[in-house]
Amino acid sequence: MTSPLSAPDMIRGITIKQPWTACILAGAKTIENRPRLWPWRGWVLLHAGKSIDRPALRLPLVARTIRGRELTTGAVIGMARLVDCHQDPDGSPPCSEWAHPGAWHLVLEDVQELPLPVPAAGQLGPWKPTEDLLGCVFQQLPDFRP
Repeated sequence: MTSPLSAPDMIRGITIKQPWTACILAGAKTIENRPRLWPWRGWVLLHAGKSIDRPALRLPLVARTIRGRELTTGAVIGMARLVDCHQDPDGSPPCSEWAHPGAWHLVLEDVQELPLPVPAAGQLGPWKPTEDLLGCVFQQLPDFRP
């Protein structure tokens, strides 16, 4: 039996290096920078990639945001709703202190952290989670309603 959220185009996964995923789960980072437009909107599993962006750990904005947080890698550690994808117009101020100039900014809302990480492979770009992975995630979010 297929769950309603696992139907095509209802949910995707997004792989993000640490510490950026931890910054999103902390509620501070509400955008994710990407090199190209993402036309898809909806719920995304937040997958912490297997590598850590070590230079980012020295950035004051990141350091104060992740203080005391574990940097889990190779697992789905939360989910969020992707509501927009935009670039800042030339010459305008950035939409967020987390925005990289020239990047596309995925706007994330309704971020929910999982109580326990769910090991998963992930991949570049938006990816479709398996039914088993979704089952493990939703087991930890019994009150989740899309």
